[in-house]
Amino acid sequence: MPGSTNGSTNGSTRVMGALTVGGLVVVTAYTVALGGNGWLWFGWIVLVLLTLALVLTKS
Repeated sequence: MPGSTNGSTNGSTRVMGALTVGGLVVVTAYTVALGGNGWLWFGWIVLVLLTLALVLTKS
């Protein structure tokens, strides 16, 4: 069924977006509470790039 494939793709994109936003909240909270950590920000940027790649390949 073509509709079910599209629905699962939309779901995975939403999950990845939610993880990216949640990651931003966690990294920002960590930075405010304990100071900056470049590896955390690097990891979040990689997550953003992966999310963008997913969105661009699925559209």
